[in-house]
Amino acid sequence: MGTIINGKELAEKLQQQTASEVKALEAQGIRPGLVVLLVGEEGPSQIYVKNKQLAAERIGLRSKVMRYPADVSELELLEAIETFNDDPAYHGILVQLPLPKHIDEEKVLLAIDPHKDVDGFHPLNLGRLFAGVPETIPCTPYGIMKMFEAYEIELAGKRALIIGRSNIVGKPMAHLLLAADATVTIAHSKTKNLAALAREADILVVAIGQGNFVTQEFIKPGAVVIDVGMNRDANGKLQGDVNFAEVEPLASFITPVPRGVGPMTITMLMQQTVEACRRQELGE
Repeated sequence: MGTIINGKELAEKLQQQTASEVKALEAQGIRPGLVVLLVGEEGPSQIYVKNKQLAAERIGLRSKVMRYPADVSELELLEAIETFNDDPAYHGILVQLPLPKHIDEEKVLLAIDPHKDVDGFHPLNLGRLFAGVPETIPCTPYGIMKMFEAYEIELAGKRALIIGRSNIVGKPMAHLLLAADATVTIAHSKTKNLAALAREADILVVAIGQGNFVTQEFIKPGAVVIDVGMNRDANGKLQGDVNFAEVEPLASFITPVPRGVGPMTITMLMQQTVEACRRQELGE
Protein backbone atom coordinates (compact mmCIF):
# COMPACT_ATOMS: atom_id res chain seq x y z
CA MET A 1 0.00 0.00 0.00
CA GLY A 2 1.40 3.38 -1.01
CA THR A 3 1.82 6.38 1.27
CA ILE A 4 -0.83 8.92 0.33
CA ILE A 5 0.64 12.40 -0.12
CA ASN A 6 -1.81 14.69 1.67
CA GLY A 7 -1.58 17.89 -0.38
CA LYS A 8 -4.34 19.59 1.61
CA GLU A 9 -2.54 19.09 4.92
CA LEU A 10 0.82 20.21 3.52
CA ALA A 11 -0.80 23.23 1.85
CA GLU A 12 -2.38 24.32 5.14
CA LYS A 13 0.99 24.06 6.90
CA LEU A 14 2.75 26.12 4.21
CA GLN A 15 -0.07 28.69 4.18
CA GLN A 16 0.38 29.19 7.92
CA GLN A 17 4.07 29.93 7.31
CA THR A 18 3.15 32.38 4.51
CA ALA A 19 0.59 34.07 6.81
CA SER A 20 3.38 34.61 9.37
CA GLU A 21 5.51 36.24 6.64
CA VAL A 22 2.60 38.52 5.73
CA LYS A 23 2.24 39.58 9.39
CA ALA A 24 5.98 40.37 9.53
CA LEU A 25 5.67 42.51 6.37
CA GLU A 26 2.62 44.30 7.77
CA ALA A 27 4.69 45.21 10.84
CA GLN A 28 6.92 47.10 8.37
CA GLY A 29 3.89 48.84 6.82
CA ILE A 30 3.83 46.54 3.76
CA ARG A 31 0.84 44.45 2.64
CA PRO A 32 1.27 42.02 -0.29
CA GLY A 33 -1.43 42.41 -2.94
CA LEU A 34 -2.79 40.03 -5.59
CA VAL A 35 -5.24 40.88 -8.35
CA VAL A 36 -6.97 38.21 -10.45
CA LEU A 37 -8.52 39.06 -13.83
CA LEU A 38 -11.38 36.70 -14.71
CA VAL A 39 -13.04 36.75 -18.13
CA GLY A 40 -16.43 35.07 -18.69
CA GLU A 41 -18.51 32.69 -16.61
CA GLU A 42 -16.75 29.34 -17.20
CA GLY A 43 -17.53 27.03 -14.25
CA PRO A 44 -14.06 25.62 -13.43
CA SER A 45 -12.45 29.07 -13.70
CA GLN A 46 -15.05 30.50 -11.29
CA ILE A 47 -14.22 27.75 -8.76
CA TYR A 48 -10.45 28.22 -9.11
CA VAL A 49 -10.73 31.98 -8.65
CA LYS A 50 -13.01 31.60 -5.62
CA ASN A 51 -10.51 29.19 -4.00
CA LYS A 52 -7.64 31.60 -4.74
CA GLN A 53 -9.58 34.47 -3.20
CA LEU A 54 -10.40 32.47 -0.05
CA ALA A 55 -6.74 31.44 0.35
CA ALA A 56 -5.57 35.04 -0.13
CA GLU A 57 -7.98 36.31 2.54
CA ARG A 58 -6.96 33.50 4.93
CA ILE A 59 -3.28 34.41 4.57
CA GLY A 60 -3.92 38.15 4.88
CA LEU A 61 -3.13 39.35 1.36
CA ARG A 62 -4.80 42.35 -0.20
CA SER A 63 -6.97 40.51 -2.72
CA LYS A 64 -9.02 41.78 -5.65
CA VAL A 65 -10.93 39.98 -8.43
CA MET A 66 -11.70 41.92 -11.61
CA ARG A 67 -14.54 40.26 -13.53
CA TYR A 68 -15.10 40.89 -17.23
CA PRO A 69 -17.82 39.60 -19.60
CA ALA A 70 -16.85 36.88 -22.09
CA ASP A 71 -17.09 39.43 -24.94
CA VAL A 72 -14.65 41.91 -23.37
CA SER A 73 -12.27 43.33 -25.98
CA GLU A 74 -8.63 42.35 -26.02
CA LEU A 75 -7.71 46.05 -25.78
CA GLU A 76 -9.77 46.54 -22.60
CA LEU A 77 -8.09 43.55 -20.97
CA LEU A 78 -4.61 44.76 -21.96
CA GLU A 79 -5.40 48.24 -20.59
CA ALA A 80 -6.52 46.68 -17.29
CA ILE A 81 -3.24 44.76 -17.04
CA GLU A 82 -1.30 47.96 -17.70
CA THR A 83 -3.19 49.70 -14.90
CA PHE A 84 -2.20 47.00 -12.41
CA ASN A 85 1.38 46.87 -13.73
CA ASP A 86 1.60 50.52 -12.59
CA ASP A 87 -0.28 50.04 -9.30
CA PRO A 88 2.19 49.57 -6.39
CA ALA A 89 -0.57 48.15 -4.16
CA TYR A 90 -0.63 44.94 -6.22
CA HIS A 91 2.57 42.86 -6.34
CA GLY A 92 1.02 39.94 -8.23
CA ILE A 93 -1.19 39.88 -11.35
CA LEU A 94 -2.90 36.72 -12.49
CA VAL A 95 -5.06 36.32 -15.60
CA GLN A 96 -7.23 33.23 -15.19
CA LEU A 97 -6.84 30.91 -18.20
CA PRO A 98 -8.31 29.83 -20.57
CA LEU A 99 -9.39 33.06 -22.27
CA PRO A 100 -12.12 33.37 -24.95
CA LYS A 101 -10.98 32.60 -28.51
CA HIS A 102 -11.04 36.25 -29.66
CA ILE A 103 -8.31 37.19 -27.15
CA ASP A 104 -4.67 36.37 -27.92
CA GLU A 105 -3.48 34.51 -24.81
CA GLU A 106 0.19 35.01 -25.62
CA LYS A 107 -0.26 38.77 -26.03
CA VAL A 108 -2.04 38.95 -22.67
CA LEU A 109 0.67 36.96 -20.84
CA LEU A 110 3.37 39.15 -22.44
CA ALA A 111 1.58 42.28 -21.22
CA ILE A 112 1.99 41.34 -17.54
CA ASP A 113 5.05 42.85 -15.85
CA PRO A 114 7.34 39.77 -15.45
CA HIS A 115 8.08 40.82 -11.85
CA LYS A 116 4.34 40.68 -11.08
CA ASP A 117 3.76 37.42 -12.98
CA VAL A 118 3.13 35.23 -9.92
CA ASP A 119 1.77 32.40 -12.11
CA GLY A 120 5.19 32.01 -13.78
CA PHE A 121 3.83 31.91 -17.35
CA HIS A 122 5.52 35.00 -18.80
CA PRO A 123 8.10 33.91 -21.45
CA LEU A 124 10.85 35.73 -19.51
CA ASN A 125 10.08 33.71 -16.37
CA LEU A 126 9.84 30.46 -18.31
CA GLY A 127 13.19 31.33 -19.92
CA ARG A 128 14.77 31.95 -16.51
CA LEU A 129 13.47 28.57 -15.34
CA PHE A 130 14.83 26.79 -18.40
CA ALA A 131 18.20 28.56 -17.95
CA GLY A 132 18.36 27.31 -14.36
CA VAL A 133 17.97 30.72 -12.67
CA PRO A 134 14.24 30.82 -11.82
CA GLU A 135 12.49 33.81 -10.25
CA THR A 136 8.83 32.81 -10.54
CA ILE A 137 7.84 29.21 -11.32
CA PRO A 138 4.54 27.82 -12.66
CA CYS A 139 2.63 27.02 -9.48
CA THR A 140 1.61 23.40 -10.06
CA PRO A 141 5.13 22.06 -10.76
CA TYR A 142 6.48 24.20 -7.91
CA GLY A 143 3.90 22.68 -5.55
CA ILE A 144 4.85 19.16 -6.67
CA MET A 145 8.51 19.86 -5.89
CA LYS A 146 7.46 21.00 -2.40
CA MET A 147 5.63 17.66 -2.00
CA PHE A 148 8.79 15.72 -2.90
CA GLU A 149 10.72 17.81 -0.38
CA ALA A 150 8.15 17.41 2.44
CA TYR A 151 7.93 13.64 2.01
CA GLU A 152 11.72 13.30 1.57
CA ILE A 153 11.38 11.64 -1.83
CA GLU A 154 14.82 11.21 -3.41
CA LEU A 155 15.00 12.55 -6.99
CA ALA A 156 18.73 12.46 -7.85
CA GLY A 157 19.53 9.67 -10.28
CA LYS A 158 15.87 8.57 -10.55
CA ARG A 159 14.08 8.01 -13.86
CA ALA A 160 11.14 10.40 -14.16
CA LEU A 161 8.40 10.27 -16.79
CA ILE A 162 6.02 13.17 -17.31
CA ILE A 163 2.88 12.41 -19.31
CA GLY A 164 1.84 15.78 -20.72
CA ARG A 165 3.84 18.55 -22.42
CA SER A 166 2.00 21.79 -21.60
CA ASN A 167 3.78 25.04 -20.69
CA ILE A 168 1.72 25.04 -17.47
CA VAL A 169 2.80 21.63 -16.10
CA GLY A 170 4.73 19.26 -18.36
CA LYS A 171 7.63 21.38 -19.64
CA PRO A 172 8.37 23.32 -16.41
CA MET A 173 8.05 20.08 -14.40
CA ALA A 174 10.72 18.52 -16.61
CA HIS A 175 13.14 21.39 -15.95
CA LEU A 176 12.58 21.31 -12.19
CA LEU A 177 13.21 17.56 -12.09
CA LEU A 178 16.32 17.98 -14.25
CA ALA A 179 17.59 20.63 -11.83
CA ALA A 180 17.09 18.06 -9.04
CA ASP A 181 19.30 15.59 -10.98
CA ALA A 182 16.54 13.23 -12.15
CA THR A 183 16.73 11.70 -15.63
CA VAL A 184 13.64 13.02 -17.38
CA THR A 185 11.45 11.85 -20.26
CA ILE A 186 8.39 13.74 -21.52
CA ALA A 187 5.61 11.65 -23.08
CA HIS A 188 2.44 12.83 -24.79
CA SER A 189 -0.50 11.73 -26.96
CA LYS A 190 1.77 10.69 -29.84
CA THR A 191 4.16 8.59 -27.67
CA LYS A 192 4.27 4.92 -28.69
CA ASN A 193 4.23 2.07 -26.15
CA LEU A 194 3.40 4.53 -23.38
CA ALA A 195 2.53 1.94 -20.73
CA ALA A 196 5.84 0.11 -21.27
CA LEU A 197 7.74 3.41 -21.04
CA ALA A 198 5.88 4.33 -17.85
CA ARG A 199 6.78 0.99 -16.25
CA GLU A 200 10.45 2.05 -16.34
CA ALA A 201 9.80 5.24 -14.34
CA ASP A 202 10.67 5.64 -10.66
CA ILE A 203 8.66 8.89 -10.67
CA LEU A 204 5.52 9.34 -12.76
CA VAL A 205 3.82 12.74 -13.16
CA VAL A 206 0.53 12.57 -15.05
CA ALA A 207 -1.06 15.72 -16.51
CA ILE A 208 -3.09 14.84 -19.60
CA GLY A 209 -6.69 15.56 -18.62
CA GLN A 210 -8.13 12.08 -19.22
CA GLY A 211 -9.93 10.47 -16.30
CA ASN A 212 -8.47 7.18 -14.98
CA PHE A 213 -6.12 6.98 -18.00
CA VAL A 214 -3.18 5.52 -16.05
CA THR A 215 -3.88 1.98 -14.83
CA GLN A 216 -1.79 -0.61 -13.01
CA GLU A 217 -0.10 -1.68 -16.25
CA PHE A 218 1.67 1.72 -16.34
CA ILE A 219 3.25 1.32 -12.90
CA LYS A 220 6.65 0.05 -11.84
CA PRO A 221 6.22 -1.39 -8.31
CA GLY A 222 7.46 1.18 -5.81
CA ALA A 223 7.07 4.15 -8.18
CA VAL A 224 6.08 7.62 -6.95
CA VAL A 225 2.87 8.66 -8.74
CA ILE A 226 1.78 12.32 -8.95
CA ASP A 227 -1.70 12.87 -10.42
CA VAL A 228 -2.31 16.41 -11.73
CA GLY A 229 -5.62 15.52 -13.41
CA MET A 230 -8.92 17.18 -12.49
CA ASN A 231 -11.76 15.55 -14.44
CA ARG A 232 -15.47 14.93 -13.89
CA ASP A 233 -17.03 11.52 -14.56
CA ALA A 234 -20.55 11.03 -15.98
CA ASN A 235 -22.02 11.63 -12.50
CA GLY A 236 -20.04 14.83 -12.00
CA LYS A 237 -17.66 13.23 -9.47
CA LEU A 238 -14.09 14.53 -9.44
CA GLN A 239 -11.44 12.08 -10.64
CA GLY A 240 -7.78 12.23 -11.56
CA ASP A 241 -5.85 11.01 -14.61
CA VAL A 242 -4.73 8.00 -12.53
CA ASN A 243 -6.97 5.09 -11.57
CA PHE A 244 -6.27 5.45 -7.85
CA ALA A 245 -7.81 2.14 -6.73
CA GLU A 246 -5.66 0.15 -9.20
CA VAL A 247 -2.42 2.10 -8.82
CA GLU A 248 -2.27 2.87 -5.08
CA PRO A 249 -1.33 -0.71 -4.02
CA LEU A 250 1.70 -0.65 -6.38
CA ALA A 251 2.99 2.86 -5.65
CA SER A 252 5.38 3.85 -2.85
CA PHE A 253 3.82 7.35 -2.77
CA ILE A 254 0.70 8.63 -4.55
CA THR A 255 -1.37 11.83 -4.63
CA PRO A 256 -5.15 11.56 -4.37
CA VAL A 257 -7.72 13.64 -6.29
CA PRO A 258 -9.01 15.77 -4.65
CA ARG A 259 -6.75 16.80 -1.69
CA GLY A 260 -3.57 16.21 -3.65
CA VAL A 261 -1.88 18.60 -6.08
CA GLY A 262 -4.72 21.18 -6.29
CA PRO A 263 -4.30 22.80 -2.84
CA MET A 264 -0.53 23.03 -3.40
CA THR A 265 -0.99 25.00 -6.65
CA ILE A 266 -2.95 27.73 -4.85
CA THR A 267 -0.50 27.72 -1.93
CA MET A 268 2.49 28.34 -4.21
CA LEU A 269 0.62 31.19 -5.89
CA MET A 270 0.20 32.83 -2.48
CA GLN A 271 3.84 32.22 -1.57
CA GLN A 272 5.09 33.67 -4.86
CA THR A 273 2.91 36.76 -4.36
CA VAL A 274 4.64 37.34 -1.01
CA GLU A 275 8.06 36.71 -2.60
CA ALA A 276 7.23 39.19 -5.38
CA CYS A 277 6.21 41.73 -2.73
CA ARG A 278 9.53 41.28 -0.89
CA ARG A 279 11.47 41.83 -4.13
CA GLN A 280 9.46 44.91 -5.13
CA GLU A 281 9.28 46.54 -1.70
CA LEU A 282 12.53 45.45 -0.03
CA GLY A 283 14.76 44.72 -3.03
CA GLU A 284 15.35 41.11 -1.94
